[in-house]
Amino acid sequence: MINCLIVDDEPLAQDILEAYVLQANQLCLVKKCSTAFEAFEVLHSDKIDLMFLDIKMPALNGIDFLKSLKNPPAIIFTTAYAEYAVASYELEAVDYLLKPITKERFDKSLAKLFKLKPIELTETKNYTYFKVSGKLQKVLHQDLRYAQSIKDYIMLYTKSGNLIVHMTMKYLCDLLPDDSFLRVQRSYLVNKTYVTAIGKNEVHLGDMEIPIGDSFKEAVAKEIGAM
Repeated sequence: MINCLIVDDEPLAQDILEAYVLQANQLCLVKKCSTAFEAFEVLHSDKIDLMFLDIKMPALNGIDFLKSLKNPPAIIFTTAYAEYAVASYELEAVDYLLKPITKERFDKSLAKLFKLKPIELTETKNYTYFKVSGKLQKVLHQDLRYAQSIKDYIMLYTKSGNLIVHMTMKYLCDLLPDDSFLRVQRSYLVNKTYVTAIGKNEVHLGDMEIPIGDSFKEAVAKEIGAM
């Protein structure tokens, strides 16, 4: 698992990178920072393997900040300015991403990183971080019983309580591992561990009964055969 830090003074850029990081099983987001000074404190309090670093930031730019570090982590620069590319390579950055950063380009950067820092690609996280009320909250997959979409929000039903997050069901399905979770209709995703019975038109999670959507019956039927 690679612990990473996002350093960018633009909230939108932070959010985009955060979304990409949360979808990568090999990455663990430790914190997001708006200035180099905040990042400096994190680097001295936490183990950071990778830093997504903006260049033009207030007070201290990303290049000068990197030069000030004695033992920097791996660096992927994220910037809207192409003219710093040569400087980034002289500093041995893993990659140089130009904003707006696409998911495809982000994934290519990770591929370059993994060549430099090999990790077990079969390793998967047993948890996912969700943004709840402006904070990242860690949810163990084994504690998440099921999820329900309500318009633009998702209600996560966990063993310790319910959480509301702003995302689509499709995005949630991309975040969570297929071997643990099963989508049974447009509005519901269930943890297979908690499924106590599967009928022709519904799944049971103890006393909870969730109808199976017509377009999901084939997938659920395949799951029955695998159980």
